[in-house]
Amino acid sequence: MSFFPRHFARITSRLRLGLFSRSFLLLAALMLVSLGAWLQVFFSMEEGPRAIQMAQRVTTSVSITRSALVYAPSSVRPALMLDLATKESLRIQPREPADELEPLPNSNYWNHVAAEIKKRQGANTLIMWSVNKAPGIWVSFDIDKDKYWLVFDREQLGLTAGIEWFSWGVTALILALIGSAISVRFVNRPLGQLAKVAQQVARGETPSPLPEKGPLEIRELNVAFNRMARDLRQTEADREIMLAGISHDLRTPLARMRLEIEMSHVSDEARQAIDEDLAQIDHSIGQLMEYARPAGAVPEQGIDVSRVLEDIHERERSHTESLGGHLSATIAPNLYARITAHDLKRIVINLIENARRYGRSPVDDRAYINLSARQEGSTIVIEVADQGSGIAESDIARLLRPFSRGETARTGVSGAGLGLAIVERLLGQVNGQLRLLSRASGGLVARIELPRTHGKGTNAAPTANA
Repeated sequence: MSFFPRHFARITSRLRLGLFSRSFLLLAALMLVSLGAWLQVFFSMEEGPRAIQMAQRVTTSVSITRSALVYAPSSVRPALMLDLATKESLRIQPREPADELEPLPNSNYWNHVAAEIKKRQGANTLIMWSVNKAPGIWVSFDIDKDKYWLVFDREQLGLTAGIEWFSWGVTALILALIGSAISVRFVNRPLGQLAKVAQQVARGETPSPLPEKGPLEIRELNVAFNRMARDLRQTEADREIMLAGISHDLRTPLARMRLEIEMSHVSDEARQAIDEDLAQIDHSIGQLMEYARPAGAVPEQGIDVSRVLEDIHERERSHTESLGGHLSATIAPNLYARITAHDLKRIVINLIENARRYGRSPVDDRAYINLSARQEGSTIVIEVADQGSGIAESDIARLLRPFSRGETARTGVSGAGLGLAIVERLLGQVNGQLRLLSRASGGLVARIELPRTHGKGTNAAPTANA
């Protein structure tokens, strides 16, 4: 019995159906099987008694007809036959040796009817499906040396018409399916509410409280989920307060140490080394704060990604040049995606900062970075490419984890190892994806893929910014 549910579950999982559809289709399939089984049982139980009843009716009609013809004078027999045909629907035909006979269908019911008639009328009784291609149930009988057929309509002796059973079955099935849909909706509605608020929690939003009523199991589940949501909000608030306090308590001494170093009599080289270490500590604190900051709520409408990227390019180009590097951009216009402008800036700026730190050219130790954006089918592709030494394919998965850095980071520059982890976490909120690709000519490409939303002018040609 467990084979059908398992097989059904595999089919519905391949079709990617929701819980409501799966439950409804499972109940519908079980009802169809049950209805078919009950109809089969009913027909089997009805077949025997109805066959005996029809055989008794035929036998009675044949006996009455024979008696009427036997006791009627020969001169009035034709009139009597006509009267029986018009008033009693009993057609009587003479039986000839040359009659073209068609036997009854080979079914359990008709075989049972024929056996019962022969049992009552005699083994030599003929029961035919048609005679001389005239439809009906033809039963033979004799009066002295005369041979006759008594003809019955097939509908009078057959089982209940299939169309009638079909209409009743369809009516019962429709009523059962309506009841199943109401029942499944009643059961799935709390689960749908739970899935909705769980998605809100996953996006970092404050979820709507679930109703703490209904069946015991659902009520307990909603109470536990509401408590968990409150605890998460409190934990998030406590974490922000803690990190803000740590940032304040660490950056204040750092600022004081910078001032004391500037006023001290240490050499310029020592002062520069200490200042670089303090700057690195400050950068690590900033990355920790950035990683702890939650993502923004996903907007209902798409934003103009092209305009946001152009703003980023204008702002980061001068900063990159001040550090001795170069930032170029090739951005197609009118690209729209559902992501907040603030989160998109956090993502792209983290990748540009990562390229400035770790993507310097081995030739002249300068960062050459290219920011590009284009549309590929239903996806917006944003790439930040550098000309550094790249990374090994085996290190890509490790670098996406928090606090992980490549080998290059240990030999000159350093950080908290949170830049790529921040990018991947923010993209996960909007069904985006981050891929790191090594270039054949050298360097690394950080590829962002975002689902595209419709906007005006999506087919415009790209513009290049140097």
